[in-house]
Amino acid sequence: MGDGFYDQSNIENLKQLKRLKKDLFDSFFNFDQKVFAAGVLPIKTKELIAIGCAHVTRCPWCIDAHVKRAKEAGASDEEIAEAIFVSAAMNAGAAMAHSCIAMGSLSENKRG
Repeated sequence: MGDGFYDQSNIENLKQLKRLKKDLFDSFFNFDQKVFAAGVLPIKTKELIAIGCAHVTRCPWCIDAHVKRAKEAGASDEEIAEAIFVSAAMNAGAAMAHSCIAMGSLSENKRG
């Protein structure tokens, strides 16, 4: 298995997923290719968004792939770093938003 779940060799396991559900597998990859094609948003912008999302979803393979693709699309190191900080702020913001649930629970416990 290598050095853990995120070992790059584990990508080979996608072959089994494709074998088991080829139609869905192919549909996903076709969708992914269309999403990352140039459109209203340039490819560089899409890749910077993907870098931020990959940090929030904590996918090391996606981080690696999208950083490389962003560089190929012309993104600077500074743009990539800023995208990472935007994702950090969004992730922290989600924790703050969810704190409303915890604070609401505290209020309920005081009333009950």
